[in-house]
Amino acid sequence: MSTSWRRYSDRATLYLPALLMALLALGTWWLVRNAPQPVSSGVQKVRVHEPDYFMKDFSIKNFEASGRLKTRLTGTQGRHYPDTDTLEVDEARMLSITPDNRTSVGSAKRALSNGDGSEVQLFGDAVITREAVAAAPGKKAVPPMQISSEFLQIWPNEERISTHKPVVMTRGEDRFTGDSMEYGNLDQVLQMNGRVKGFIQPSKR
Repeated sequence: MSTSWRRYSDRATLYLPALLMALLALGTWWLVRNAPQPVSSGVQKVRVHEPDYFMKDFSIKNFEASGRLKTRLTGTQGRHYPDTDTLEVDEARMLSITPDNRTSVGSAKRALSNGDGSEVQLFGDAVITREAVAAAPGKKAVPPMQISSEFLQIWPNEERISTHKPVVMTRGEDRFTGDSMEYGNLDQVLQMNGRVKGFIQPSKR
């Protein structure tokens, strides 16, 4: 009788660690399941459109990989809004240089640029001027061009300009006006809508 009891006791001793581990895992699972949940405030944090930093009398430059200056934006004051990753600029001045080194300058009372400067909006007395290009062998000279409106939306990388406001465009001595405009420099397409008027000066021979 004592031999049988000792045999069962030895077997129980072998399985005792595994039994204790199972009980410990079961107890941990019970505690996690019955632990009280954190009380929710019921109020979600609202992203507010407020600037996270300011600049004064500043200049922001954008360079190509080769180191060539691509765009420059300056202003008297600047405010960055993190919720939209936009930069608002007072008394904005903009410079853009194309791959063929044609220079365009812009100005407005206020500007709004996205994070990488690929889209810029000009508000109030907005003017964009592109310099003339002298005649090259086998090519005609390109006269200076100016676009003015109360609002201009610019995509410097795509060389596009758009506005839904009345606009005046001059190219050399030619002058066009309209209620809205879409212009692409790469494809040389100008589209004006609304009350469109144009004055084209006869070419000089």
